[in-house]
Amino acid sequence: MMNESEVAARALALLDLTSLNDDDTDEKIIALCKKAHGEFGHTAAVCVWPRFVKLAKAELQGTGVDVATVVNFPHGSTDVAATVAETTQAIADGADEIDVVLPYKAFMDGDVESAKALLVATRKACAGKVMKVIIESGVLTHAQLITEASKLSIECGANFIKTSTGKTPVSATLEAANAMLEVIRDSNKPVGFKASGGVRTTEQADSYMTLADKIMGPKWAGKMTFRFGASGLRDSLLASMGYGSKPTESKGY
Repeated sequence: MMNESEVAARALALLDLTSLNDDDTDEKIIALCKKAHGEFGHTAAVCVWPRFVKLAKAELQGTGVDVATVVNFPHGSTDVAATVAETTQAIADGADEIDVVLPYKAFMDGDVESAKALLVATRKACAGKVMKVIIESGVLTHAQLITEASKLSIECGANFIKTSTGKTPVSATLEAANAMLEVIRDSNKPVGFKASGGVRTTEQADSYMTLADKIMGPKWAGKMTFRFGASGLRDSLLASMGYGSKPTESKGY
């Protein structure tokens, strides 16, 4: 069994260090990129708004940290043309990973074809790159909806299925993670899972990794199969690793 420091180090390497705030600036993104690597190692990626992709790519060159961005975010519309345009520009600017929001409202209303069309078009637009599909599990509420959204996302070529935008009242939950991981297991495809929104402590991160170990096997979770999307989690992980003190309160994505 791993100790707290080992758990934290494992989680840190799986972290998409995220800033998707309305008041983000170049200066804030530069500071975020500096936090993504150091003597402690480095995170898996940083995740920023599309307008900051080019800047983040330049800041992170040679660090081993990938650049992720969001499209169709956070609204999850059915506008294929706009989403493809966002994706194409993000790839041109240097994005390694595209986190696209499933048109979850349309999906819940039974318009599966519109949701599918957007995901298929996005997959084509980011061919060769990692595509994470955000199903917005906190809004889908019922386990069956979460299961069906996860299946559709995988069918449309998702490399990861992701819980949340972090912009709704309910973000990642262990219950949603359980349903999503079971779909991944049963798909027999090389698809990853991302817990996003509300994961702020080493203890919470450990709960998600333990669940993945239980469902997928103890050696499954790695950079290409498991991620956390968070801003506040980093400080707790570093404190658990012996870098500074644990924050008394952590707010963020």
